[in-house]
Amino acid sequence: MDANIASKSAENKGKTIYVSLVKRLLDIFLSAIGIVVLAVPMVVLAFIIRVSSRGPVLLRQRRFGQNGTFFYLLKFRSLKCEAPADVPTHQLKNPEQYYFRGSRLLREFSLDELPQLFNIFLGHMSVVGPRPALWNQEDLIAEREKYGANGVKPGLTGWAQINGRDELAIPEKACLDGEYVAKASFLFDCKCVFLTVGKVLKREGVVDGEQKETKEQV
Repeated sequence: MDANIASKSAENKGKTIYVSLVKRLLDIFLSAIGIVVLAVPMVVLAFIIRVSSRGPVLLRQRRFGQNGTFFYLLKFRSLKCEAPADVPTHQLKNPEQYYFRGSRLLREFSLDELPQLFNIFLGHMSVVGPRPALWNQEDLIAEREKYGANGVKPGLTGWAQINGRDELAIPEKACLDGEYVAKASFLFDCKCVFLTVGKVLKREGVVDGEQKETKEQV
């Protein structure tokens, strides 16, 4: 019994060190590399947005961060300025009315999320973690609280993203976020990143409002 307790204690200590220290160092390192390597592609995307639609290239959205804090998430604008603010795209009615040339490219391959590398570098986010909820998504925030998922930094990608993303109901999404918190480790984070690449290349899980209504009616 004592051996089991000692083993469990060592495991918990190792997890704490990873989450509190090693994970942050990896976030800084990986986001810095990403910013440098993807600088030119991001400039190209900014140019495409600028010539395709009037309005700012970047959006700043108030999001729910770690332990009840808020921060401003950066992303490339992928819809026209007339689109309702602070509404998840999968909840919009007829979202295609807000598309401009280049919207599908940005959204289907998650290229609009690239500026969040700066959020990661600055410490607002992590590479892997629950996706940051909008400030007004009280139902999702409340569900995540049940699983302790509000106590970790939100991520660029996460376990719920890999397992359904916009297709998931809020209770299911929160449960998967809680599962990530319970399993968080270097190897599990590597698994999440690896699986995310495959999901993005296959364009899986991105569901806009009209598409979601159709899927639910089937």
